[in-house]
This record gives sequence, structure tokens and C-alpha cells, in this order.
Amino acid sequence: MSTAPTVTSGAGADDPVPPPRASAPTGTAVSPVADVPAGVEAGAAGWPAGVPAAEPDEPVVADVEPGRVRWDPAERRARASQSFWTAVVGVPAIFSVLRLGVEAGGELQTTLLLVANVGPVNLLAGFLTTAARLLSTGLVAVFALGAVLGVSVDRLPPGTRRRPLFARWADLTPAWLVLASFLLALLTWPLLYLPLLLPAFVAAFQLRPGRLHERVAPRLLLIVALLAGYGWLVLPTLRDAGGQGELLALALIVVPPVLALFIAGPLPGLVIRPLASVTEVAVLAMLVWAALPVISTPVLPLTVTTVGAENGPTEDVRGHVVTTDDVNMVILQERGGVRYVPVELVRAQVLCPSEEELPRHRLRIHDFHVEDSLLEGMGRRVRPVHRIDAACRAPS
Repeated sequence: MSTAPTVTSGAGADDPVPPPRASAPTGTAVSPVADVPAGVEAGAAGWPAGVPAAEPDEPVVADVEPGRVRWDPAERRARASQSFWTAVVGVPAIFSVLRLGVEAGGELQTTLLLVANVGPVNLLAGFLTTAARLLSTGLVAVFALGAVLGVSVDRLPPGTRRRPLFARWADLTPAWLVLASFLLALLTWPLLYLPLLLPAFVAAFQLRPGRLHERVAPRLLLIVALLAGYGWLVLPTLRDAGGQGELLALALIVVPPVLALFIAGPLPGLVIRPLASVTEVAVLAMLVWAALPVISTPVLPLTVTTVGAENGPTEDVRGHVVTTDDVNMVILQERGGVRYVPVELVRAQVLCPSEEELPRHRLRIHDFHVEDSLLEGMGRRVRPVHRIDAACRAPS
């Protein structure tokens, strides 16, 4: 009985039949492409022309320098995003804890007393009202410097560029968060420093003068009109600053708008690396310097409490009221120590401003004091500042 295979494909008997394939080992993926026997080339007489031939496997060798690990771009973005959000969320929490320790004078028991009586909502509200400008300053600086460094690194030859940290943070941050940081700065910064937002905004969004208009003459007219409107807004303040000899105020008002015309665009390749390192250290140092007054700012309001028996001598206790119950009023004294005052001995209480709230400049911008923010200026219009009580001026 014949054991020859029967042709069932309809092909003629003269058609060449490919040789049988060797069985693949267990666990090995079988390639859908036929393997070419050794010594037989594709398209040769012994191999069918319509059957594809598999390419020989070649080891894939990554071109990596010895001792250097190449990170995947997606992993780089994930690591940069994680570090950014860790800084945004972790820094306020650390600052809040440090503020309680500093206000307690470094004493453990006083710190525990404040922790037990100052709720997280009050602590968060106190932090936002005092540290919002610090947070917005850090974000504005990171986004502005990151955009400038990012567009500068993109101009370098491939293979010689590694994106700085601020550039990676700026790339990962959505546009709405960048705008929100500038809006927060606009509302919380003192009016004297608001002109600095002009070059920072231009740098963060790379707004070159050429984007105003494609023709030179209309572009110049728009720039002149913008500068004229800015000059009309600050001209009375400039005259007062010049008359009072406020050189710092003059520089902060005049220089930023001029700087905004030239700050966008790539930097020379030679200064990118040094500038990236210097700016990262400078921003960190600026935040630490600006954080010191924020950490030392009291969480509780400053009051002067008049204590004394009825028809007897009285005493003014200057400090911060921690808590009040049916028996005692707990006051953290301004010069240190906790004092428990019986409630029946309290005769009067006055709310006092701190030394940081007292004005240092006599300049105004259209009825807004230059040391007030827009929120503070609008609040003073709704409820003007009352006269400071005489008890606040007297030493404790």
C-alpha cells in the first residue's frame, strides 16, 4: 500500500512542494514565516518564489556609553511629574508643622498644646493667607525659567542636550495650572512687585513681539500703545517715587516692561548648562529666604487682653489666644510662655496688627497702597483700616 502524500490543494503535480519544517521546541513561538534551509538562498531554484523567507536573527545591541544608564522618555516624564507634585503638596505641609514649632518657641509641650487646639482648617487658612505669595512666586519662577531653558535646549544638536529639571517640569505642567499660578500671583503679590509678572509671563508662554503682528509698523504701534497705557497707570507713582528718592520702586516699575520685550527666545548654547544649574540653586535659595518670615508668622491673631479683678488694678497681657473654655483663657504670650487667665478676670480684649503689617512706603497706585495686594486693597475699600488702639502701642 502506497504511503505517498496526496495533493489536496488543487496544485498540479509538477508544482514544487516546500520541504517540511522542523518541529519547534516547546515554549518557543513559531514564526509565521518559513525558515530557509541552510545553504539555500531566497529565490533560488530549490526554494519556491512565492514562499517568504525569514531573516536571520541578529542580536540587538543598544548604543549606550559604558557606566551610563539610558532612561526611557516616558519614565523620565513620570519621575519629573512625581517630583513636581511631591514638592507642591509636601512643602505646604512641612511649612505648617514648622510654623507651629516656631510659634511655640521650640518648646515641645507648647507645640503639643498648639497642635491640639489649632485645627487643620485654621492652619490651612493661615498658611494660604500668608504663604500664597511664596507658593505663587516659586511656581512663576519655575515656569518662566523652565520655558526659556526648554526652548534653548531644543536648539542644541541632538545627542548633546539633556533637558534641565525646570524645563521638564514646565513641559509636564498643563497650561491651566500655569495660568492659575500667574493669577494667584496677581491677586497676592504686593502691587510694587506686580510689574515683575510681565517678563515672567512673556517668558513662560514665549510671547515674542513678532506674534503681535506680522508687519513691523503695526507691531511697533501696538508696543508703543501698550507701553503708553502702562505709563499712564504708573506715572503718578513714578513722580512720587522720584520725589521721595525711592530708587528701588523706580527700578521695579520701569525695568520689567522693557525686559519683557527681549526675554523670550532661545539662549546661546554656551550658557544653557551653567544657567540651568545656577537658576535651580538661586530659586531654592530665594524660596528659603522668603520662607523664613512665613514660618515665623503667627498662626493665631495677636491680641491685648486686659486682666484684673473688679474695682482693682488691671494688667495688659499681650499675646495669642490659644483656646477659651468655661474656666480659663489660654494665652500664648508674645515674649514666651503660656498663661492661664480665669475667665471672670478678663475685662477687655483688643485685636492688634503685627509689625510686619505696618507700612514702610508712602506710595500709592490709584488709591491702592503699593505694599498691599489686590485682595488687600479691595478689602480695605470695603472695610477701611481702623485706628490702632493705644493698648497695642504700649509694651507688654
